[in-house]
Amino acid sequence: MKVASVRKPGGLENLKIEDRPDPTAGPGQILVRVKASSLNYHDFAVVIGGIPTEDGRIPMSDGAGEVVAVGDGVTRFKTGDKVLSTFFPNWHSGQIGAAGFASVPGDGADGFGAELVAASQEAFTRMPEGYSFQEAATLTCAALTAWRGMFVENSVKPGDWVLTQGTGGVSIFALQFAKAAGARVIATSSSDAKLEKLKALGADHLINYKDTPNWGKKAFELTGGRGVDEVVEIGGPGTMGQSIAAIRVGGHISLIGVLTGVSGEVPTAALFGKNGTVSGITVGSRAHQEDMIAAIEANGIKPVISDSFPLDKIADAFAHQASQKHFGKIVLDI
Repeated sequence: MKVASVRKPGGLENLKIEDRPDPTAGPGQILVRVKASSLNYHDFAVVIGGIPTEDGRIPMSDGAGEVVAVGDGVTRFKTGDKVLSTFFPNWHSGQIGAAGFASVPGDGADGFGAELVAASQEAFTRMPEGYSFQEAATLTCAALTAWRGMFVENSVKPGDWVLTQGTGGVSIFALQFAKAAGARVIATSSSDAKLEKLKALGADHLINYKDTPNWGKKAFELTGGRGVDEVVEIGGPGTMGQSIAAIRVGGHISLIGVLTGVSGEVPTAALFGKNGTVSGITVGSRAHQEDMIAAIEANGIKPVISDSFPLDKIADAFAHQASQKHFGKIVLDI
């Protein structure tokens, strides 16, 4: 089979396509012919060497495909089933048991940048009905991160205000989920063209944060001085102050990204003055994913796919991601 391989010390020039022996399904495992994957910031960090991993690691946390063989004792799936990977293969339900990425595909373990993957039946869910493999492959990391922040760590409901940042996969899924829940959305971006696309997806108010540096205050004003109920925070320390300014008293911030850095000054007095809550979000459990899939089917939500690349052009796909010219998810056809 063909696989993508991250070679030391990382970097797109060291992302190779190799031939490796086909895996087989052991006891409790299924063998999946991978049809599609999708790019996340986490994957990018792995392939450029920002997240250390073993030499020769197969990247990509997200994978959708078809079961082509089952090992002894498999009861969850059968040959021909369409399946979707989970980000944390060992986190099935309940509270997260152990932080870290030792078992995460494409990080501590080989991922879905391969034509075939053999893994535990417990590490997969079904795909949404009516979804293509490309569409399903966008859900594992980005969609589930938005879902958990808004509906597990918070309980966004009709009439609530949700603030999203930018036009990456998590933010667009957050917009789609919020509108499906009957919430109102304030969307930010530095691009007027991208803001118009967010408006077409249902955003109620738009803020160009380049033109409006104090966009948190502006968002607060747009709610009539009440403040937003939920912020999907992708920037980290560089944007946290504005997010705190935007929330209502008792509001919630889902901290899911560190695009502005891994540490920095946070206005803690403003946070406790708002009685706000910040939840660190690293994707979710298999049960969360199953709930999200049910909601997607009930509401007819479809992901926004920007571009697709074949597996042997994976370096080009990541270069395109780094250029930030995309709107929505970038997928790999495998």
